[in-house]
Amino acid sequence: MENKTAKPLLWIGMASIVMAFAGLTSGYVVAKGSLVAKNIWLTIPLPTAFYYSTVAIFLSSLILIAGQRKMKADATYSPKRNMQWALLAGLAFLGFQVAGWTHLVDANIWFTGPNSTPAGSWLYVITWFHWMHALAGVVVLAITTWRSVQGRYSGASYLGYSLAAQFWHFLGILWIYLLLFLAFLR
Repeated sequence: MENKTAKPLLWIGMASIVMAFAGLTSGYVVAKGSLVAKNIWLTIPLPTAFYYSTVAIFLSSLILIAGQRKMKADATYSPKRNMQWALLAGLAFLGFQVAGWTHLVDANIWFTGPNSTPAGSWLYVITWFHWMHALAGVVVLAITTWRSVQGRYSGASYLGYSLAAQFWHFLGILWIYLLLFLAFLR
């Protein structure tokens, strides 16, 4: 991919993800409003693991930022350690999300079935949909890690690193928005 097309394509992709989540969160607000009026909305406390996952995704972004700054300051710097740590933190994010869903199941909150509630179903859909995007982000981090181990990135050439970091930062910001949305609009 050429430098002229890579960034615009990334931004177009991120804009489409924003639109999808805008639709989901709007649907959540409308569903909650009508069900609260009927007194059938269940307020579900968010699993603690979701907050731990926030720390993991935030740390991974800080690690990526540090790597990019070092590459800009030192043309010979290799970001492979930064990528390895960011990838591990990304995997931790995914793991904490799964732990959060496990907590929900243990609390008898189901996505579907006779014991499910609309609030529980919405919580699963929103977090699962983000998890799928974060999984794609971890795949991007893994590919970028592999390429950094091969020595493909340096202060003189780091477009792939930069694009991977931008996508991961976007996913982190999106998660923080979703967490705040779910925490305050339960």
